[in-house]
Amino acid sequence: MKKIIVFTLFLIMGCTNHPSINLDFQSPYKPKENPILKADSNFTFVNPIDKQIVRWQKAEVFNPAAIVKDNKVFLLYRSEDNPAAGFAQRTSRIGLAYSDDGVHFTKYPTPVLYPDNDRFKQYDYPGGCEDPRVVQTEDGLYVMSYTSWNHKIARLSIAFSKDLIHWEKKGLAFEKALDGRLMKSWSKSGSMVVKLIDGKQVLTKINGKYWMYWGEEFINLAWSDNLIDWNPLVDKKGNLKEVVQRRKNKFDSRLVECGPPAMLTEEGIILLYNGKNSVKEDADPSLPKGTYSVGKIVFDSTDMEKIVSRSDTPFLKPTLPHETTGQYAAGTTFAEGLVYFKSKWFLYYGTADSYVGLAIFK
Repeated sequence: MKKIIVFTLFLIMGCTNHPSINLDFQSPYKPKENPILKADSNFTFVNPIDKQIVRWQKAEVFNPAAIVKDNKVFLLYRSEDNPAAGFAQRTSRIGLAYSDDGVHFTKYPTPVLYPDNDRFKQYDYPGGCEDPRVVQTEDGLYVMSYTSWNHKIARLSIAFSKDLIHWEKKGLAFEKALDGRLMKSWSKSGSMVVKLIDGKQVLTKINGKYWMYWGEEFINLAWSDNLIDWNPLVDKKGNLKEVVQRRKNKFDSRLVECGPPAMLTEEGIILLYNGKNSVKEDADPSLPKGTYSVGKIVFDSTDMEKIVSRSDTPFLKPTLPHETTGQYAAGTTFAEGLVYFKSKWFLYYGTADSYVGLAIFK
């Protein structure tokens, strides 16, 4: 496929970035309130599949999406129910919490997205709904990309909402792509491209289409007309294009996994991403093996596959005790939520697959 060229000028696209908004995303600080969300076994929920009461966030809460609504920060976070179950064998549900200051959160009593007796059960159960990213359209529709996990194959899925509480599952992002070839393939971590409008990150079209960076073994680029059905880019042989690859002896030597929604800016398209250090000899020697940390990529806004710049070292890595203990003790700062709030950038991330952390850019 030919390179994607953006013919529409940046100003015509209507971006209203204010010059005082810092987009460097370097050297954030972690406030003393960390971790800002923890598991709580007092929260119960009737599982619609077996009608049993489940303590849906008894084990862990982590990997949050974030969005600003009504002058509040809302987090949609992954929760796991049974601490006795093994790693990746629990059921995940997505909970909702809100905050007036971006630091102290109040949780809603029940999850807002979860496995149900619906046509998506075969994809969502028993593993659950994991790792959301949330964006909004100009007319106020909220769009979530999340992982459906049935303990066999992880698949990227889409849901819509008008209020962040009631969600309608729309299905698998790649169900119709490539004649259904991706239905049996692993897909995760969808970061749709947004732009800043009056400080809000709003979905934008480029050349008349929506775009999304996605993936973890490598990063691919996909487009959509309706935000439901996504079409990944392929090479001349019909294989998925590896727009971003892993690098030996770097913090992303094992995985390159998309983080919060990508942003179209005057600098280019900024994607914060999660790199996993290898556990082999090609690991970054400056980090513990297996560590997850966060870096930054800038893509050319006129050639969305072209990398303009990329972090050689992470700007966010595990440094606090709860980031190097827990369910994933190798150390994790895994970013999925980024909002501009009270004239600062708030970055929300999962820590060791056990808590929700916060880093703020000055």
